[in-house]
Amino acid sequence: MNKWLFLIPLISAFIGWFTNWIAIKMLFHPRLPKKILGITFHGIFPKRQKQFAEHLGRLVSKELLSFKDIEEKITHPDNIKKVMPLVDEHIDSFLRNKLATTMPMLSMFIGDKTIAQLKEVFMAELEELFPQLMKNYMNSLQSELDLEKIVIDKVAGFSSDKLEEVLNNIMSQEFRFVEIIGAVLGLIIGLLQVLITLLQ
Repeated sequence: MNKWLFLIPLISAFIGWFTNWIAIKMLFHPRLPKKILGITFHGIFPKRQKQFAEHLGRLVSKELLSFKDIEEKITHPDNIKKVMPLVDEHIDSFLRNKLATTMPMLSMFIGDKTIAQLKEVFMAELEELFPQLMKNYMNSLQSELDLEKIVIDKVAGFSSDKLEEVLNNIMSQEFRFVEIIGAVLGLIIGLLQVLITLLQ
């Protein structure tokens, strides 16, 4: 029996790992197109970065984060109620302090009871006004701020190094798993080859 035969599974495992490692590297490298033996090689992400940015921009603006979602969130009654204590505090400070400074004669006729009544009226009015105010602001912001374009410009402007770093941070375990799977499949194929050779 040829002892070298048992090197086949190890060689197959190495080839399986190496081809998967090369495939992962080719996602990012070469960063610029390179011709080798008449064939142009260019990393998938550097080559498709613009298309990737456009798809991501559309996805973020239409599926993940929209002005409508933001508007619904900030105009929700629960969220309006969260800011009302601060508004109450500000109105109270205005009626008790600033009004006395700017209109001293008027403030002389306003006591605690009147301040409480005025605050109640103001707070009720502001609670109705805030949702409409925020909706108008969001409409104005949406016309001025193109969320899709911002994402596209940011991603398209990433350097290839930065893009590789981001994707490696997110998918390093998955990339390692692909390399290991390549080695395991190569080992299994090598063992099958040895088994077939021995059975002949």
